[in-house]
Amino acid sequence: MNPLKKLFKQTAIYGLATVVPRLLNVILVPVYTSAMKPEFYGELSIIFSWVAILNVLLAYGMETAFFRFFSKSENKETVVSTSLISILVSSILFVGIGFIYQNSLADLLNIDPKYINYVLCILGLDALVIIPFAWLRANEKPTRYSIVKIVNVAINLGLTIFFLLALPKLAASSSERIFSGIYRTDFQISYILIANLVASGITLLLMISLYTKSSYTFDKGLWKTMLKYASPVLIAGVAYTINEVFGRIMLEDILTDIFDEEYAKSEVGKYAACIKLALFMNLFATAFRMGVEPFFFSHSDSENPQKTYAQITNYFVILGSVIMLAVVVFADILKRIFIPNSEYWEAMNVVPLLLLASFFLGIYHNLSVWYKVSDKTRFGAFISIIGAVLTIGINYLFIPKIGYMASAIATLFAYGIMMFLSYYFGKSRYPVPYNFRKILFYMGISILFSAIAFYGFGRSLYAGIPLLLIFLGIVYKLENDKLRQIFTKSKT
Repeated sequence: MNPLKKLFKQTAIYGLATVVPRLLNVILVPVYTSAMKPEFYGELSIIFSWVAILNVLLAYGMETAFFRFFSKSENKETVVSTSLISILVSSILFVGIGFIYQNSLADLLNIDPKYINYVLCILGLDALVIIPFAWLRANEKPTRYSIVKIVNVAINLGLTIFFLLALPKLAASSSERIFSGIYRTDFQISYILIANLVASGITLLLMISLYTKSSYTFDKGLWKTMLKYASPVLIAGVAYTINEVFGRIMLEDILTDIFDEEYAKSEVGKYAACIKLALFMNLFATAFRMGVEPFFFSHSDSENPQKTYAQITNYFVILGSVIMLAVVVFADILKRIFIPNSEYWEAMNVVPLLLLASFFLGIYHNLSVWYKVSDKTRFGAFISIIGAVLTIGINYLFIPKIGYMASAIATLFAYGIMMFLSYYFGKSRYPVPYNFRKILFYMGISILFSAIAFYGFGRSLYAGIPLLLIFLGIVYKLENDKLRQIFTKSKT
Protein backbone atom coordinates (compact mmCIF):
# COMPACT_ATOMS: atom_id res chain seq x y z
CA MET A 1 0.00 0.00 0.00
CA ASN A 2 1.14 3.53 -0.76
CA PRO A 3 2.72 4.74 2.53
CA LEU A 4 0.85 8.04 2.34
CA LYS A 5 -2.42 6.24 1.69
CA LYS A 6 -1.75 3.96 4.66
CA LEU A 7 -0.95 7.00 6.78
CA PHE A 8 -4.22 8.73 5.92
CA LYS A 9 -6.18 5.51 6.53
CA GLN A 10 -4.66 5.11 10.00
CA THR A 11 -5.05 8.81 10.68
CA ALA A 12 -8.76 8.50 9.86
CA ILE A 13 -9.19 5.65 12.36
CA TYR A 14 -7.05 7.29 15.02
CA GLY A 15 -8.89 10.47 14.21
CA LEU A 16 -12.16 8.81 15.13
CA ALA A 17 -10.67 7.72 18.45
CA THR A 18 -9.08 11.10 19.07
CA VAL A 19 -11.79 13.34 17.72
CA VAL A 20 -14.61 11.60 19.57
CA PRO A 21 -13.10 12.04 23.07
CA ARG A 22 -12.13 15.63 22.35
CA LEU A 23 -15.44 16.25 20.68
CA LEU A 24 -16.90 15.28 24.05
CA ASN A 25 -15.44 18.53 25.34
CA VAL A 26 -17.41 20.38 22.68
CA ILE A 27 -20.61 18.33 23.02
CA LEU A 28 -20.65 18.80 26.78
CA VAL A 29 -20.20 22.57 26.59
CA PRO A 30 -23.96 23.21 26.12
CA VAL A 31 -24.63 20.78 28.97
CA TYR A 32 -22.11 22.49 31.25
CA THR A 33 -23.10 26.02 30.33
CA SER A 34 -26.81 25.24 30.72
CA ALA A 35 -26.30 23.66 34.14
CA MET A 36 -23.64 26.04 35.47
CA LYS A 37 -23.02 29.74 35.68
CA PRO A 38 -19.77 31.00 34.10
CA GLU A 39 -17.99 31.16 37.49
CA PHE A 40 -18.67 27.45 38.18
CA TYR A 41 -17.62 26.46 34.68
CA GLY A 42 -14.50 28.53 35.21
CA GLU A 43 -13.72 26.58 38.39
CA LEU A 44 -14.17 23.30 36.51
CA SER A 45 -11.84 24.57 33.77
CA ILE A 46 -9.15 25.31 36.35
CA ILE A 47 -9.43 21.76 37.71
CA PHE A 48 -9.12 20.24 34.23
CA SER A 49 -6.18 22.53 33.48
CA TRP A 50 -4.27 21.11 36.44
CA VAL A 51 -5.32 17.59 35.43
CA ALA A 52 -3.77 18.18 31.98
CA ILE A 53 -0.49 19.36 33.51
CA LEU A 54 -0.32 16.50 36.02
CA ASN A 55 -1.17 13.96 33.30
CA VAL A 56 2.00 14.99 31.49
CA LEU A 57 4.06 14.69 34.67
CA LEU A 58 2.72 11.20 35.35
CA ALA A 59 3.53 10.11 31.79
CA TYR A 60 7.05 11.67 32.01
CA GLY A 61 7.74 11.09 28.32
CA MET A 62 7.48 7.30 28.52
CA GLU A 63 4.92 7.08 25.72
CA THR A 64 7.32 8.59 23.16
CA ALA A 65 10.23 6.61 24.62
CA PHE A 66 8.15 3.45 24.31
CA PHE A 67 7.55 4.12 20.59
CA ARG A 68 11.23 4.73 19.98
CA PHE A 69 12.57 1.66 21.77
CA PHE A 70 9.73 -0.69 20.86
CA SER A 71 10.27 0.00 17.15
CA LYS A 72 14.05 -0.55 17.39
CA SER A 73 14.40 -3.31 20.00
CA GLU A 74 14.61 -7.01 19.16
CA ASN A 75 13.28 -7.91 22.61
CA LYS A 76 10.01 -6.03 22.51
CA GLU A 77 8.53 -7.82 25.53
CA THR A 78 11.26 -6.38 27.75
CA VAL A 79 10.46 -2.88 26.51
CA VAL A 80 6.77 -3.45 27.27
CA SER A 81 7.25 -4.91 30.75
CA THR A 82 9.88 -2.36 31.77
CA SER A 83 7.60 0.48 30.68
CA LEU A 84 4.59 -1.01 32.47
CA ILE A 85 6.47 -1.46 35.75
CA SER A 86 7.84 2.08 35.58
CA ILE A 87 4.42 3.68 35.05
CA LEU A 88 2.73 1.37 37.58
CA VAL A 89 5.16 2.15 40.40
CA SER A 90 5.27 5.91 39.74
CA SER A 91 1.46 6.15 39.55
CA ILE A 92 0.93 4.27 42.83
CA LEU A 93 3.52 6.47 44.56
CA PHE A 94 1.97 9.67 43.25
CA VAL A 95 -1.59 8.77 44.23
CA GLY A 96 -0.51 7.47 47.63
CA ILE A 97 1.50 10.59 48.49
CA GLY A 98 -1.32 12.74 47.13
CA PHE A 99 -3.85 11.16 49.48
CA ILE A 100 -1.53 11.64 52.46
CA TYR A 101 -0.96 15.32 51.68
CA GLN A 102 -4.27 16.05 49.97
CA ASN A 103 -4.96 19.31 51.83
CA SER A 104 -1.51 20.69 51.01
CA LEU A 105 -1.94 19.63 47.39
CA ALA A 106 -5.34 21.33 47.23
CA ASP A 107 -3.84 24.56 48.57
CA LEU A 108 -0.94 24.36 46.11
CA LEU A 109 -3.25 23.93 43.11
CA ASN A 110 -5.93 26.29 44.43
CA ILE A 111 -8.54 23.53 44.08
CA ASP A 112 -11.33 23.02 46.59
CA PRO A 113 -10.23 20.11 48.87
CA LYS A 114 -13.55 18.31 48.27
CA TYR A 115 -12.49 17.69 44.66
CA ILE A 116 -8.88 16.63 45.19
CA ASN A 117 -9.55 12.91 45.82
CA TYR A 118 -11.51 12.64 42.58
CA VAL A 119 -8.64 14.32 40.75
CA LEU A 120 -6.02 11.97 42.23
CA CYS A 121 -7.97 8.83 41.29
CA ILE A 122 -8.61 10.05 37.74
CA LEU A 123 -4.94 10.88 37.29
CA GLY A 124 -3.82 7.47 38.56
CA LEU A 125 -6.23 5.52 36.35
CA ASP A 126 -5.38 7.56 33.26
CA ALA A 127 -1.65 7.06 33.82
CA LEU A 128 -2.04 3.28 33.96
CA VAL A 129 -3.43 3.09 30.41
CA ILE A 130 -0.64 5.16 28.81
CA ILE A 131 1.51 2.17 27.83
CA PRO A 132 -1.41 -0.11 26.82
CA PHE A 133 -2.67 2.58 24.44
CA ALA A 134 0.87 3.17 23.15
CA TRP A 135 1.23 -0.58 22.58
CA LEU A 136 -1.91 -0.60 20.42
CA ARG A 137 -0.57 2.28 18.34
CA ALA A 138 2.89 0.75 18.00
CA ASN A 139 1.36 -2.54 16.83
CA GLU A 140 -0.91 -0.70 14.37
CA LYS A 141 -4.19 -1.72 16.02
CA PRO A 142 -6.13 1.49 15.48
CA THR A 143 -9.56 -0.19 15.46
CA ARG A 144 -9.25 -1.60 18.98
CA TYR A 145 -7.72 1.68 20.11
CA SER A 146 -10.71 3.54 18.72
CA ILE A 147 -13.28 1.21 20.28
CA VAL A 148 -11.85 1.61 23.79
CA LYS A 149 -11.60 5.38 23.42
CA ILE A 150 -15.18 5.62 22.20
CA VAL A 151 -16.45 3.43 25.07
CA ASN A 152 -14.71 5.84 27.46
CA VAL A 153 -16.47 8.75 25.80
CA ALA A 154 -19.87 7.06 25.80
CA ILE A 155 -19.69 6.33 29.53
CA ASN A 156 -18.45 9.81 30.39
CA LEU A 157 -21.03 11.50 28.18
CA GLY A 158 -23.91 9.33 29.36
CA LEU A 159 -23.16 9.75 33.07
CA THR A 160 -22.61 13.51 32.75
CA ILE A 161 -25.91 14.05 30.96
CA PHE A 162 -27.67 11.84 33.51
CA PHE A 163 -26.17 13.66 36.51
CA LEU A 164 -26.56 17.22 35.22
CA LEU A 165 -29.79 17.08 33.23
CA ALA A 166 -31.81 13.95 34.05
CA LEU A 167 -31.16 13.43 37.76
CA PRO A 168 -32.47 16.84 38.95
CA LYS A 169 -35.76 16.26 37.09
CA LEU A 170 -36.06 12.66 38.32
CA ALA A 171 -35.37 13.72 41.92
CA ALA A 172 -38.03 16.42 41.72
CA SER A 173 -40.77 14.46 39.95
CA SER A 174 -40.28 10.82 40.90
CA SER A 175 -41.81 9.22 43.96
CA GLU A 176 -38.88 6.80 44.04
CA ARG A 177 -36.54 7.77 46.86
CA ILE A 178 -33.54 6.34 45.05
CA PHE A 179 -33.21 9.44 42.85
CA SER A 180 -33.78 11.98 45.60
CA GLY A 181 -31.36 10.01 47.74
CA ILE A 182 -28.43 10.40 45.33
CA TYR A 183 -29.21 13.92 44.12
CA ARG A 184 -27.36 16.85 45.66
CA THR A 185 -27.81 20.52 44.82
CA ASP A 186 -24.71 22.52 43.88
CA PHE A 187 -22.92 19.22 43.25
CA GLN A 188 -22.37 19.68 39.51
CA ILE A 189 -18.56 19.71 39.53
CA SER A 190 -18.44 16.57 41.71
CA TYR A 191 -20.90 14.83 39.36
CA ILE A 192 -18.69 15.68 36.37
CA LEU A 193 -15.59 14.35 38.13
CA ILE A 194 -17.43 11.16 39.15
CA ALA A 195 -18.40 10.59 35.50
CA ASN A 196 -14.77 11.00 34.47
CA LEU A 197 -13.63 8.66 37.25
CA VAL A 198 -16.04 5.87 36.28
CA ALA A 199 -15.08 6.18 32.60
CA SER A 200 -11.36 6.02 33.44
CA GLY A 201 -11.87 2.98 35.66
CA ILE A 202 -13.75 1.03 32.98
CA THR A 203 -11.13 2.01 30.39
CA LEU A 204 -8.41 0.49 32.57
CA LEU A 205 -10.43 -2.71 32.89
CA LEU A 206 -10.71 -2.91 29.09
CA MET A 207 -6.94 -2.44 28.73
CA ILE A 208 -5.86 -4.60 31.68
CA SER A 209 -4.83 -7.57 29.51
CA LEU A 210 -1.39 -6.08 28.80
CA TYR A 211 -0.75 -6.03 32.55
CA THR A 212 -2.02 -9.58 33.12
CA LYS A 213 0.02 -11.02 30.23
CA SER A 214 3.24 -9.15 30.99
CA SER A 215 6.31 -11.10 32.14
CA TYR A 216 7.20 -8.18 34.43
CA THR A 217 10.83 -8.32 33.44
CA PHE A 218 12.51 -5.10 34.51
CA ASP A 219 15.64 -4.10 32.60
CA LYS A 220 17.28 -1.41 34.71
CA GLY A 221 19.73 -0.43 31.96
CA LEU A 222 16.97 -0.14 29.39
CA TRP A 223 14.87 1.86 31.86
CA LYS A 224 17.66 4.37 32.45
CA THR A 225 18.18 4.73 28.69
CA MET A 226 14.45 5.24 28.17
CA LEU A 227 14.32 7.85 30.93
CA LYS A 228 17.25 9.67 29.37
CA TYR A 229 15.40 9.75 26.05
CA ALA A 230 12.12 10.66 27.77
CA SER A 231 13.44 13.48 29.97
CA PRO A 232 13.47 16.14 27.24
CA VAL A 233 10.08 14.88 26.09
CA LEU A 234 8.76 15.38 29.63
CA ILE A 235 10.12 18.92 29.75
CA ALA A 236 8.66 19.62 26.33
CA GLY A 237 5.33 18.10 27.39
CA VAL A 238 5.07 20.20 30.53
CA ALA A 239 6.04 23.32 28.60
CA TYR A 240 3.52 22.49 25.87
CA THR A 241 0.76 21.95 28.43
CA ILE A 242 1.63 25.26 30.06
CA ASN A 243 1.17 26.88 26.65
CA GLU A 244 -2.20 25.20 26.27
CA VAL A 245 -3.83 25.58 29.69
CA PHE A 246 -1.75 27.74 32.02
CA GLY A 247 -3.29 30.92 30.66
CA ARG A 248 -6.57 29.95 32.34
CA ILE A 249 -4.83 29.38 35.65
CA MET A 250 -3.02 32.72 35.43
CA LEU A 251 -6.20 34.45 34.28
CA GLU A 252 -8.01 33.39 37.45
CA ASP A 253 -5.06 34.19 39.72
CA ILE A 254 -4.35 37.66 38.32
CA LEU A 255 -7.99 38.77 37.95
CA THR A 256 -8.76 37.58 41.49
CA ASP A 257 -6.08 39.96 42.80
CA ILE A 258 -7.49 42.86 40.74
CA PHE A 259 -11.23 42.22 41.11
CA ASP A 260 -12.58 39.25 43.07
CA GLU A 261 -12.67 35.46 42.81
CA GLU A 262 -16.20 35.22 41.41
CA TYR A 263 -15.47 37.69 38.60
CA ALA A 264 -12.18 35.94 37.81
CA LYS A 265 -13.78 32.50 37.55
CA SER A 266 -16.58 33.95 35.43
CA GLU A 267 -14.04 35.36 32.95
CA VAL A 268 -12.22 32.03 32.89
CA GLY A 269 -15.53 30.28 32.23
CA LYS A 270 -16.36 32.52 29.24
CA TYR A 271 -12.88 32.13 27.80
CA ALA A 272 -12.85 28.35 28.33
CA ALA A 273 -16.24 27.93 26.66
CA CYS A 274 -15.23 29.87 23.52
CA ILE A 275 -11.94 27.97 23.36
CA LYS A 276 -13.99 24.88 22.55
CA LEU A 277 -14.82 26.25 19.10
CA ALA A 278 -11.12 26.39 18.36
CA LEU A 279 -10.93 22.70 19.25
CA PHE A 280 -12.07 21.81 15.74
CA MET A 281 -8.57 22.65 14.54
CA ASN A 282 -7.04 20.95 17.55
CA LEU A 283 -9.04 17.81 16.84
CA PHE A 284 -7.71 17.64 13.30
CA ALA A 285 -4.11 18.35 14.37
CA THR A 286 -4.20 15.75 17.14
CA ALA A 287 -5.73 13.07 14.92
CA PHE A 288 -3.11 13.77 12.29
CA ARG A 289 -0.32 13.55 14.88
CA MET A 290 -1.65 10.25 16.24
CA GLY A 291 -1.31 8.69 12.82
CA VAL A 292 1.90 10.47 11.86
CA GLU A 293 4.01 9.79 14.96
CA PRO A 294 4.29 5.98 14.56
CA PHE A 295 4.65 6.53 10.80
CA PHE A 296 7.63 8.84 11.32
CA PHE A 297 9.49 6.28 13.41
CA SER A 298 8.67 3.26 11.22
CA HIS A 299 9.83 5.06 8.04
CA SER A 300 12.88 6.82 9.44
CA ASP A 301 15.21 4.20 7.95
CA SER A 302 13.52 4.04 4.55
CA GLU A 303 14.99 5.57 1.43
CA ASN A 304 14.69 9.36 1.42
CA PRO A 305 12.07 9.66 4.19
CA GLN A 306 12.50 13.47 4.17
CA LYS A 307 10.60 13.71 0.88
CA THR A 308 7.65 11.86 2.39
CA TYR A 309 7.75 14.03 5.52
CA ALA A 310 7.59 17.15 3.33
CA GLN A 311 4.56 15.81 1.45
CA ILE A 312 2.80 15.04 4.73
CA THR A 313 3.33 18.61 5.94
CA ASN A 314 1.96 19.99 2.66
CA TYR A 315 -1.27 18.03 3.05
CA PHE A 316 -1.59 19.01 6.69
CA VAL A 317 -1.34 22.70 5.78
CA ILE A 318 -3.89 22.36 2.99
CA LEU A 319 -6.46 20.58 5.14
CA GLY A 320 -5.76 22.78 8.15
CA SER A 321 -6.26 25.92 6.08
CA VAL A 322 -9.68 24.69 4.96
CA ILE A 323 -10.71 23.82 8.53
CA MET A 324 -9.61 27.17 9.93
CA LEU A 325 -11.54 29.17 7.34
CA ALA A 326 -14.63 26.97 7.66
CA VAL A 327 -14.81 27.33 11.46
CA VAL A 328 -14.33 31.11 11.23
CA VAL A 329 -17.05 31.46 8.60
CA PHE A 330 -19.58 29.43 10.61
CA ALA A 331 -18.47 30.65 14.06
CA ASP A 332 -21.78 32.32 14.90
CA ILE A 333 -23.76 29.21 13.96
CA LEU A 334 -21.42 26.99 15.96
CA LYS A 335 -21.67 29.18 19.05
CA ARG A 336 -25.47 28.85 19.09
CA ILE A 337 -25.16 25.08 18.84
CA PHE A 338 -22.33 24.49 21.31
CA ILE A 339 -22.62 27.54 23.60
CA PRO A 340 -26.36 28.30 23.77
CA ASN A 341 -25.98 30.44 26.90
CA SER A 342 -25.34 33.99 25.65
CA GLU A 343 -23.54 34.92 28.89
CA TYR A 344 -20.46 33.27 27.41
CA TRP A 345 -20.51 34.93 23.96
CA GLU A 346 -18.55 38.04 24.84
CA ALA A 347 -15.33 35.97 24.55
CA MET A 348 -15.98 35.01 20.89
CA ASN A 349 -13.21 37.32 19.65
CA VAL A 350 -10.62 34.81 20.87
CA VAL A 351 -11.80 32.11 18.44
CA PRO A 352 -9.84 33.14 15.28
CA LEU A 353 -6.67 33.71 17.31
CA LEU A 354 -6.87 30.30 18.96
CA LEU A 355 -7.73 28.57 15.68
CA LEU A 356 -4.59 30.01 14.13
CA ALA A 357 -2.60 29.10 17.26
CA SER A 358 -3.76 25.47 17.00
CA PHE A 359 -2.86 25.52 13.30
CA PHE A 360 0.66 26.69 14.13
CA LEU A 361 0.92 23.98 16.78
CA GLY A 362 -0.10 21.30 14.28
CA ILE A 363 2.56 22.49 11.83
CA TYR A 364 5.08 22.50 14.67
CA HIS A 365 4.32 18.83 15.41
CA ASN A 366 4.93 17.99 11.75
CA LEU A 367 8.18 19.96 11.70
CA SER A 368 9.34 18.30 14.95
CA VAL A 369 9.96 15.00 13.16
CA TRP A 370 13.64 15.90 12.76
CA TYR A 371 14.53 15.87 16.44
CA LYS A 372 12.41 12.80 17.23
CA VAL A 373 13.86 10.48 14.59
CA SER A 374 17.41 11.76 15.14
CA ASP A 375 17.21 11.30 18.95
CA LYS A 376 17.72 15.02 19.60
CA THR A 377 14.66 15.49 21.75
CA ARG A 378 16.48 18.09 23.85
CA PHE A 379 15.66 20.57 21.08
CA GLY A 380 11.97 19.86 21.58
CA ALA A 381 12.35 20.63 25.27
CA PHE A 382 14.27 23.82 24.53
CA ILE A 383 11.70 25.05 21.99
CA SER A 384 8.76 24.25 24.27
CA ILE A 385 10.41 26.01 27.21
CA ILE A 386 10.75 29.16 25.10
CA GLY A 387 7.05 28.87 24.24
CA ALA A 388 6.14 28.44 27.91
CA VAL A 389 8.22 31.45 28.95
CA LEU A 390 6.49 33.56 26.30
CA THR A 391 3.07 32.30 27.44
CA ILE A 392 3.73 33.13 31.07
CA GLY A 393 5.37 36.47 30.28
CA ILE A 394 2.66 37.77 27.94
CA ASN A 395 -0.11 36.64 30.28
CA TYR A 396 1.57 38.26 33.27
CA LEU A 397 2.09 41.58 31.48
CA PHE A 398 -1.19 41.92 29.62
CA ILE A 399 -3.95 40.10 31.54
CA PRO A 400 -4.34 43.14 33.86
CA LYS A 401 -4.88 45.30 30.76
CA ILE A 402 -6.89 43.18 28.30
CA GLY A 403 -8.01 40.13 30.28
CA TYR A 404 -8.55 36.87 28.43
CA MET A 405 -7.48 38.39 25.09
CA ALA A 406 -3.96 38.34 26.54
CA SER A 407 -4.21 34.57 27.01
CA ALA A 408 -5.31 34.09 23.38
CA ILE A 409 -2.53 36.33 22.05
CA ALA A 410 0.04 34.58 24.25
CA THR A 411 -0.99 31.18 22.90
CA LEU A 412 -0.82 32.38 19.29
CA PHE A 413 2.56 34.06 19.73
CA ALA A 414 4.08 31.10 21.61
CA TYR A 415 3.02 28.49 19.04
CA GLY A 416 4.12 30.71 16.16
CA ILE A 417 7.60 31.09 17.64
CA MET A 418 7.80 27.35 18.38
CA MET A 419 6.90 26.55 14.77
CA PHE A 420 9.57 28.90 13.45
CA LEU A 421 12.27 27.63 15.85
CA SER A 422 11.60 23.99 14.99
CA TYR A 423 12.18 24.72 11.33
CA TYR A 424 15.20 26.93 12.02
CA PHE A 425 17.03 24.33 14.13
CA GLY A 426 16.03 21.42 11.91
CA LYS A 427 17.01 22.82 8.51
CA SER A 428 20.74 22.23 9.10
CA ARG A 429 20.51 19.14 11.33
CA TYR A 430 17.89 17.13 9.40
CA PRO A 431 17.04 18.90 6.13
CA VAL A 432 13.52 18.28 4.84
CA PRO A 433 12.55 19.73 1.41
CA TYR A 434 9.42 21.59 2.50
CA ASN A 435 7.52 23.37 -0.25
CA PHE A 436 7.34 26.76 1.47
CA ARG A 437 5.89 28.43 -1.57
CA LYS A 438 2.84 26.18 -1.35
CA ILE A 439 2.66 26.25 2.46
CA LEU A 440 2.75 30.06 2.66
CA PHE A 441 0.32 30.37 -0.24
CA TYR A 442 -2.42 28.29 1.39
CA MET A 443 -1.82 29.65 4.87
CA GLY A 444 -1.76 33.24 3.65
CA ILE A 445 -5.02 33.01 1.73
CA SER A 446 -6.76 31.17 4.59
CA ILE A 447 -5.63 33.76 7.16
CA LEU A 448 -6.60 36.66 4.89
CA PHE A 449 -10.05 35.25 4.09
CA SER A 450 -10.61 34.41 7.78
CA ALA A 451 -9.77 37.97 8.85
CA ILE A 452 -12.06 39.43 6.19
CA ALA A 453 -14.95 37.12 7.11
CA PHE A 454 -14.68 37.54 10.89
CA TYR A 455 -13.61 41.14 11.33
CA GLY A 456 -14.24 42.85 8.00
CA PHE A 457 -17.88 41.86 7.43
CA GLY A 458 -19.09 41.28 11.00
CA ARG A 459 -19.15 37.47 10.53
CA SER A 460 -21.74 37.74 7.77
CA LEU A 461 -22.37 34.42 6.03
CA TYR A 462 -23.06 36.34 2.80
CA ALA A 463 -19.38 37.29 2.75
CA GLY A 464 -17.92 34.24 4.48
CA ILE A 465 -19.46 31.44 2.43
CA PRO A 466 -18.29 32.84 -0.97
CA LEU A 467 -14.78 33.22 0.45
CA LEU A 468 -14.84 29.61 1.65
CA LEU A 469 -16.09 28.38 -1.73
CA ILE A 470 -13.38 30.35 -3.54
CA PHE A 471 -10.73 28.80 -1.31
CA LEU A 472 -12.11 25.28 -1.82
CA GLY A 473 -12.08 25.92 -5.57
CA ILE A 474 -8.41 26.92 -5.41
CA VAL A 475 -7.55 23.76 -3.47
CA TYR A 476 -9.49 21.57 -5.87
CA LYS A 477 -7.89 23.17 -8.91
CA LEU A 478 -4.30 22.83 -7.63
CA GLU A 479 -4.44 19.58 -5.62
CA ASN A 480 -7.13 17.42 -7.20
CA ASP A 481 -4.80 15.06 -9.06
CA LYS A 482 -2.41 14.53 -6.15
CA LEU A 483 -5.15 13.93 -3.59
CA ARG A 484 -6.87 11.50 -5.95
CA GLN A 485 -3.67 9.45 -6.17
CA ILE A 486 -3.66 9.05 -2.39
CA PHE A 487 -7.32 8.30 -1.75
CA THR A 488 -8.11 6.09 -4.74
CA LYS A 489 -6.74 2.69 -5.60
CA SER A 490 -4.05 2.63 -8.21
CA LYS A 491 -4.83 0.82 -11.40
CA THR A 492 -3.01 -2.44 -12.01
